[in-house]
Amino acid sequence: MSGIQVVAAGSKFNLRRGNGSSHNGYSSEGDLSRINKSGCFSSVAEVDRDLSCVSFTTFNILAPIYKRIDPKNQGLRESDFRSFWLARNKRILDCLLSESSSIMCLQEFWVENEEFVHMYEERLGDAGYHLFKLGRTNNRGDGLLTAIRKECLRVMNYRELLFKDCGDRVAQLLHVQSVTPFVQSQRGIPQEFLIVNTHLLFPHDSSLCVVRLNQVYQILQYVELYQRENRLKPMPIILCGDWNGSKRGHVYKFLRSQGFASSYDIVNQYSDSYADAHKWVSHRNHRGNICGVDFIWLCNPNQARKPLKTSWAEAVFSILKFQLRKALLSEDDAFAFLKGDNYADSVTYLSFSEALRQVKLIGVPYGLCIQQLQDLWNQADVDGNGVIDFEEFKQKIWNSTCPEHVLENLNGGVEDGNTEQEQEAIGFKVKNAMLYPREVEKGLWPEDYSLSDHARLSAVFSPARMRCSGSQNYS
Repeated sequence: MSGIQVVAAGSKFNLRRGNGSSHNGYSSEGDLSRINKSGCFSSVAEVDRDLSCVSFTTFNILAPIYKRIDPKNQGLRESDFRSFWLARNKRILDCLLSESSSIMCLQEFWVENEEFVHMYEERLGDAGYHLFKLGRTNNRGDGLLTAIRKECLRVMNYRELLFKDCGDRVAQLLHVQSVTPFVQSQRGIPQEFLIVNTHLLFPHDSSLCVVRLNQVYQILQYVELYQRENRLKPMPIILCGDWNGSKRGHVYKFLRSQGFASSYDIVNQYSDSYADAHKWVSHRNHRGNICGVDFIWLCNPNQARKPLKTSWAEAVFSILKFQLRKALLSEDDAFAFLKGDNYADSVTYLSFSEALRQVKLIGVPYGLCIQQLQDLWNQADVDGNGVIDFEEFKQKIWNSTCPEHVLENLNGGVEDGNTEQEQEAIGFKVKNAMLYPREVEKGLWPEDYSLSDHARLSAVFSPARMRCSGSQNYS
């Protein structure tokens, strides 16, 4: 595959044109009960058999090279015992095939083991899925697998994003089209949408927050670039995967500011409030902590979005404020910190740069680059006079927020609007979303759950007509 360098916010990530593997043949869904014989929750298959619906499953399947099997010997991994990983992954495949989602997005897929890969390719391929796998850079051993059910969807295009950062993380972008036209469309045209599968860096410490934010920023930058270069009409964007961050984190707030909503939270009418932040969990990490980190994000084409660069700057300033408040700095103290040795009552570019260096946002491996630093400065220096005064500091840095969006606006079609300036688009309505095992929906982690250290998240979307601007809001 040929590599393409794409410049994103002053930093480079690799973009590859990928090739997927496909297999012929289909399997019957059959009649599925709530809990089938293999102990799998048959959520998607039983929710709706409407062919116009699209179902998604995202699941971090815990690569055998990472699964610890002896608390007293942390170096012992499941990958050392073939019978262990083989049995567990056969059960995982049983569950995935019981659900038979239109799209499966798997993380921690053990790409370096040929037998493991062949098992997934054979069983999913025989069930009628078109497969796309992507290993992490620097031969880390695991990666991503996205499976598209061919009787439901056709793949128009496929791209691979290589972040080339300290986590060797990657992402997949697929442009897909429904096989069955949406009958409520005026012209009976097939529905198209973009889907991303990714697994963000684990936040081992707070200094990595900006790395994780940049990974999402680069994904959204490339999605915009792809839409613009291919002159795509407005269409839904779905982001699936393990985001390694909760609803209280900077990445979550950044995505919300870009019009994305968590499908599971839409269905359960959970808000972005602190009270609803811990209603559900999806992961028990190696430290024994439980948290909700797996998401199926939806951004409908009618959803208003801020310019991407503006939202990104707000998110970085939020990280900066978090670091300063962690140091117990008040608003006045924080402004004084940014001023540094400057005697004037304002922040200069040099003092601003030095402050960001001290909080490790720049000057460290995989920190912000020079262009990103300039972008931040341009956002904060509102009047462009070359300094940041106290009012600009309060407006753009200390009180900068990523505003919450109203969930109802993200959960259905919009039929009104100025038809002379707007056009019809086909978006999605979230019909259902479920987590397995069911206990995690109540914020509990069952001790007898052994498929993975992550829960499986599935969602069902139905097409919905909506009106939206014919032009995308690109930054």
